Amino acid sequence: MTPQEAQAYCTQLTKSSGSNFYYSFLFLPATRRNAMYTVYAFCKAVDSAVDEPTHGSEPKEELRRWRSELDAVYHGTPTWPIMISLAHHVRRLSIPQAYFEELIKGVEMDLTTTRYETFDALSLYCYRVASVVGLMCLHVFGATSAHAQDYAVDLGMAFQLTNILRDLATDAEQGRVYLPLEDLARFHCGESELLAKQHSPALRELVAFESARARQYYKKAQAALESLPRAERRALTVAEIMRAVYSRILERIEQPDHQIFGPRIRLSTSNRLALAAGVWVQSRFS
Repeated sequence: MTPQEAQAYCTQLTKSSGSNFYYSFLFLPATRRNAMYTVYAFCKAVDSAVDEPTHGSEPKEELRRWRSELDAVYHGTPTWPIMISLAHHVRRLSIPQAYFEELIKGVEMDLTTTRYETFDALSLYCYRVASVVGLMCLHVFGATSAHAQDYAVDLGMAFQLTNILRDLATDAEQGRVYLPLEDLARFHCGESELLAKQHSPALRELVAFESARARQYYKKAQAALESLPRAERRALTVAEIMRAVYSRILERIEQPDHQIFGPRIRLSTSNRLALAAGVWVQSRFS
């Protein structure tokens, strides 16, 4: 497969995903947009190897094969479409191999860990499955300073905490409890309540506490962004679009009438595009 054919494969995979991120990618120049499609395709495929394994597949073996292909990206000749395209972009953008390795480690944690005793333990998971993706994206966006890295790490934490709060029902169905057990104990909320998807005042207090924690990471990301020179801030416009979308999801979770185990919160296409356009205009003319 040629790099062009591999790129077309990644682009189609991303477009068909329905991800909140897709609409932000549209605001990138074509070359950077193609790189972003490929990075997203890699992240999605690795995650699906564990969360949505194909019939008859063995997730651990699938991750081993992804690691082998990743080594080929940096030290040989990859053979999978996503990795052929990835090889083209990582060489041009100098994205460290360690970021992709950390992501695989994070996804692998879901094979062995269904509970996190402390927030520190959960933070490692969030860093691996979300913050390192932000660090990859910095190379695509062209802003890799130390403060930009702080921004990416904090924003990744905020995104993942938002995802955890949005997906409490789905995770409960899979027997997973991502909220730290120390926090459940603090609010006298039992694991059994979460797994049985039972509403309670204690659970609502717990969700409010975790929402405030996520909100703090959004604020830390904002502070890091404001410390950057204007050129770097503009380079991060796409990340800011993502922040607007996920902040809106968190706002829905924070509403008093939010159904914790209700339908999964989704923003309409028009809503996502409106948020994206608003952030883009502000970044260009503010």
